[in-house]
Amino acid sequence: MKVGVLSFAHVHAGGFARLLDGMEGVEVLAADPDTDLAAPGEVRGREFADRLGVACADSYEELFAWGPDKVVVCSENVRHRPLVELAAAHGVDVLCEKPLATTEEDGAAMVEACRAAGVRLAVAHPVRFSPAYTAVRAAVRSGTAGGVLAVSGANNGYLPAARRRWFADPQLAGGGALMDHTVHIADLLDDLFGASPATTVYAQVNNVLHEGEVDADTAGLVTVEYANGAVATIDCSWSQPRHHPAWGGLQMQVIGDRATLEMDAFDQKVHGFSESSRTPFELPYGVNLDALMLHSFLYGSGGGTSVTDGESGLRSLRIVTAAYRSAREGRSVPVR
Repeated sequence: MKVGVLSFAHVHAGGFARLLDGMEGVEVLAADPDTDLAAPGEVRGREFADRLGVACADSYEELFAWGPDKVVVCSENVRHRPLVELAAAHGVDVLCEKPLATTEEDGAAMVEACRAAGVRLAVAHPVRFSPAYTAVRAAVRSGTAGGVLAVSGANNGYLPAARRRWFADPQLAGGGALMDHTVHIADLLDDLFGASPATTVYAQVNNVLHEGEVDADTAGLVTVEYANGAVATIDCSWSQPRHHPAWGGLQMQVIGDRATLEMDAFDQKVHGFSESSRTPFELPYGVNLDALMLHSFLYGSGGGTSVTDGESGLRSLRIVTAAYRSAREGRSVPVR
């Protein structure tokens, strides 16, 4: 199977390329011609591909002439739409990094372009493949937890601008921490609630964290009401200390009328402290969520979990855009 990687702009692009290159029967070709938005010192293009050990084309046209079976889009958020539409025009299934787009209009156009071309549009939400989440989903769907009344979630992490500056540029990313970290939990709830739609959103954001360093919002709290009566709160901040051994994490508490469920998507780790370096350390173990997601995209779902589709990605994007509208207006707003 031939798989193309379109752009190295995203921090996950290198990891995706390595995982794909290591899969049996998969041939990888990357293209990263649009490096004009890279900050000084950021390694992109053929030099980055050489470091990864993957082949690199000089243009997207050259990559599609190669005849890929599927492609993965890892560009800046604002450039998702043209690359997804390019894949659709070539009749190629596409996995797009999250969030789906920076505007609802772009997201809807991407979904429609892929539908019209008869190709699959998927969105990179690997947390759906977490064993912790699948256990929560099983308890909810079996009725063990009863009806879901409320959800409290947190997706925190490092300030990503240290690796790729564009993440903290609202024009290129579509926002800041709220755009970056709301969609993961919104996606889990879209799956958990069987696509029961979000109805209203209230949000507050600020940039007290990293003030003066970036212009984007770096902390946020989002409250979402769903049609099924559940209320969810999402902490979506870039609040992880710079020198913490982990990039961040995703936790969620689901409160049902029969049981309360708690999950930590990334806590398959041994925690300890090194006396020699006088620092804490973490030794991860367990499954690689990105690998499970990529395998599902290439070969179909396994273990009852499917990669997020474009429609679901669009619903999560609508929650985020409503949250920014709420933060600007200082009131609850409906989700379009």
